[in-house]
Amino acid sequence: MKKLALDKVHREAGAKMVPFAGYEMPLQYTSLKDEHITVREGVGVFDVSHMGEFILRGEKAVDLIQKVSTNDASKLVPGKVQYSCMPNGKGGIVDDLLIYCLDEKTYMLVVNASNIEKDWNWIQEHNEFGVEMEDISDRTSLLAVQGPKAVEALKDLTSMDLEGMSYYTFEKGEFAGCKNVLVSATGYTGAGGFELYFDNEVAEKIWNAVMEAGVKVGIKAAGLGARDTLRLEKGFCLYGNDIDDTTSPLEAGLGWITKFTKDFIDSERLQKQKEEGLERKLVGFQMIDRGIPRKDYPIIDASGNSLGKVTSGTSSPLLNEGIGMGYVSIDEAKVDNEIFIEIRGKAVKAVIKKMPLV
Repeated sequence: MKKLALDKVHREAGAKMVPFAGYEMPLQYTSLKDEHITVREGVGVFDVSHMGEFILRGEKAVDLIQKVSTNDASKLVPGKVQYSCMPNGKGGIVDDLLIYCLDEKTYMLVVNASNIEKDWNWIQEHNEFGVEMEDISDRTSLLAVQGPKAVEALKDLTSMDLEGMSYYTFEKGEFAGCKNVLVSATGYTGAGGFELYFDNEVAEKIWNAVMEAGVKVGIKAAGLGARDTLRLEKGFCLYGNDIDDTTSPLEAGLGWITKFTKDFIDSERLQKQKEEGLERKLVGFQMIDRGIPRKDYPIIDASGNSLGKVTSGTSSPLLNEGIGMGYVSIDEAKVDNEIFIEIRGKAVKAVIKKMPLV
């Protein structure tokens, strides 16, 4: 297991550490509910340094990105970020990722921790453009400072205009006395906030500065547990659960990042799928009867016929109800349609809801 640059800091803070994607990661510090509510109402800090970062450089860097990803990277300008995914040539998804345009010839791709090697090999395999690739994952730390009070917590640590930073943009500059820190207004919680990328060497300095500056707004450290419940309330896909090598972007509700104005791996196949119509679709649901849905629980109809299976499920700390996502046949995917989740052999009633669930 790899250790985060802030491993000692997390342990001293009382974090419960668990193995995740090859790293020892903080699952929670106080309680999942406490951390979840803190992020929704105030501000919390996640150490997500396990994520992967690749730098792509060269005249044709954007051509390579255009080929391997579904979104239209030609729309990117320096300072902009784009959410996208990489199709696998068989109608499924290699990974979902963020694409940062550092300048016209330089891009940073942020990929999921469990897919770093797979993604690197996939992009390299399709690099017929002579693009220089560099994997900076092991030397890069990443903090997600999330919540409505994130600006208030961080604004005194930098001269960058955090308040004026619009969604999916970024700046590079000095932060907490450290140079070359990339601050972006993205996030995986739906609660607003920023993500901070920096070298491992300054990780402790930046962590301490963030925690100290945030005292005035009740900042708290948050772990993977709260990160999962927060993203699920907002209907954000998790690779390995809601999307994987067997799910298409269109089935997963990612048609908005699948642009047929360009050629990319699987563009013809996905265009055909769009024209012919989907057979199944990823939906969000809320439990009506008492019960907590979990990954791989069967989704059935009132007669016990199989409709699909749960891909992500939890108890929502805000709704105090079980919520989840899963694939169901297109005929059953309508909002307000009643479904049942099979929990320990019992059919428990739920209803399909429009996402986000909160």
